[in-house]
Amino acid sequence: MALLVGAAAPAVAQDTLPEIVVETATPVISGDPDFTSVSTMGQSEVLAHGAASLGDTLGTQAGISQTSFSPVASRPVIRGLGGFRVRTQENGISTQDMANLGEDHAVTIDPLLAGQVEVIRGPGTLRYGSQAIGGVVSATNSRIPDQIPTNGISFASRGGFSSVNNGRDSAALLEAGGNGFAVHVDGFARRAGDYAIPGGGRQLNSGYRSDGYAFGASHIFDRGFVGIAYQHTQMTYYIPGIASAASKNHIDLWQSKWTSRGEFRIEEYGFDTVKYWFGATDYKHNEVNVIDGVNEIGSRFKNREFESRMEISHLPMNTFLGEMRGVFGTQWGNRKLSVGGIEELLAPASVRSIAAFVFEEIAMTEKLKLQASGRLDHISVEGTGAIFPASLLPPPDDPTTFNVSRVYQPASASVGLLYALPNKITARITAQHVERAPDAIELFYKGPHDTPRTFEIGDPTMTLEKANTIEVGLKRNEGEFRFEVSAYYTQFKNFIYKNFTGAKCDGTFATCGDPNGTFDQIKYSQRDARFYGAEVQAEHDIAQIWNGTWGVSGQYDFVHATFTDGSYVPKIPPHRLGAGLYYRDTTWTAAVNLLHAFAQTNLGAFETPTSGFNLLNAELSYKQKFSGGANLVPEVTVGIRGENLLNERIRLHQSYKKDEVLQPGLNIRLFASAKLN
Repeated sequence: MALLVGAAAPAVAQDTLPEIVVETATPVISGDPDFTSVSTMGQSEVLAHGAASLGDTLGTQAGISQTSFSPVASRPVIRGLGGFRVRTQENGISTQDMANLGEDHAVTIDPLLAGQVEVIRGPGTLRYGSQAIGGVVSATNSRIPDQIPTNGISFASRGGFSSVNNGRDSAALLEAGGNGFAVHVDGFARRAGDYAIPGGGRQLNSGYRSDGYAFGASHIFDRGFVGIAYQHTQMTYYIPGIASAASKNHIDLWQSKWTSRGEFRIEEYGFDTVKYWFGATDYKHNEVNVIDGVNEIGSRFKNREFESRMEISHLPMNTFLGEMRGVFGTQWGNRKLSVGGIEELLAPASVRSIAAFVFEEIAMTEKLKLQASGRLDHISVEGTGAIFPASLLPPPDDPTTFNVSRVYQPASASVGLLYALPNKITARITAQHVERAPDAIELFYKGPHDTPRTFEIGDPTMTLEKANTIEVGLKRNEGEFRFEVSAYYTQFKNFIYKNFTGAKCDGTFATCGDPNGTFDQIKYSQRDARFYGAEVQAEHDIAQIWNGTWGVSGQYDFVHATFTDGSYVPKIPPHRLGAGLYYRDTTWTAAVNLLHAFAQTNLGAFETPTSGFNLLNAELSYKQKFSGGANLVPEVTVGIRGENLLNERIRLHQSYKKDEVLQPGLNIRLFASAKLN
């Protein structure tokens, strides 16, 4: 996963020290060669980072950055793509929140409870939806148990303290089972104040608090399992920025969610395994300002959503090309959303979808593999559109509204070749065509979005967004020297983006054009665009020392994105280069890493340049297993992590408030975990 700044374990998997189990990070590169680029972060590494959001947890990985709107509302940006093009999911089901429609909206996954977090890029994303052109961020945990604990019971607790914001976080998980049944219970809590910034002082209005709990149960049998879980999350988080701090702008968020998951291993009649996933959510959040000491709700966002997916894998089949393995499946979704407040910003809208997909892999020779996949979607969208003047300025003072019913039928496909080179190196080349339907927000939103201070105008006439990508890669995940290199080129047709018009607005369209307005007007627009870039990550074990091994790691990534007229796509992260040292053995892990982000001067319309910075992090942790009674083995990990040790003034170009908001200054985090299983 490229450079994990301050990671306690190497960025790339290794097999040279089988007697050392490095549990501070799940190996970055999967043990089997893969057609897709997959980055994985383990639970212990997530704990060490201590971030309250997936964006800040993953944001220093190669090819991954973050919006960093606030410590809680920070979404991953993958290869320069975010928002509706990045799917976030938990245990195979979408998070079903409203985080993708605004950089100020939180993803309802707390990293503290994740067993691991994967980032999937490339053809593998088609299994989860045509929306995920950028990639899929997938968190997994055991809320729906798929096995009975080894000794009938297991317990884990974890947490930490961060100096930069007086932050405290903790979580506890309990599982028990026997006689074919298993249960799971967990809970977490976070609290933090305004964080300190370089040069003294604090970033006002940046504190937060969040809580959540879940319980689940499964029936486990010889050939599989079936289970169900319920989870509830509640957050209150504040939004930094000049206008936001003046009004103590904050978001109150609630989500209740039911999920179910199961697996049945057939292993006959030509079928191998049947798997299913299901999720149903009731989500809402209020965007609140404090006026004269009284909370006033500016807008209210609601989302009720159902999603299910089923996959059937078949047994290996002999074909004239070679042995073929694969999976086919279906996916169904139903979503109802609205945004209300003083004005109706998004009249109730509905999105219904059904899809079919297939993935097949053929071992053509001992060294050469072929993969092909396809996906067909049928998406119907209903809502209320609006016609604005061509100038996007009054008069008239109000747009004309009308009912809209649109049907989209995206068709996506990919093909790839994987070849085993000498020295345990694998080479891959993949090509894919992906089509994405516009989201209801991109079609129908009309009005002020209070927290990011934007006046957003949707376009109900938008067509399918289409992307053609070719990617090549080299990977070596064994031996003393391990690496992964990926390079890609994507041609977008009808690329959807937030087009800043330069006009200012206040709370209504009638105010647009007022130079004293505090909202930036944007219109969801479509243009053809080109993206290309590369990611490099490498690690080399230098020598044995003390009881373990020390080595060096490095990373480099960049994205270049332009429209066909040569102008730049906005909010694209800059080039980044990093290097580090690490040590690991059975009990100790240590690392120090430096990540340099170059200045970003390739600017979209109305953007300002962003200075480069150096981010220096370091980490030290110790793990000890103790002998226990009744076959229960206690395991304790303690550690310390230093972040932004140079106390640099860091602004992230992809953040919509980067000119007003600095990233946290020097931080010392203490963390610990305990397990009993």
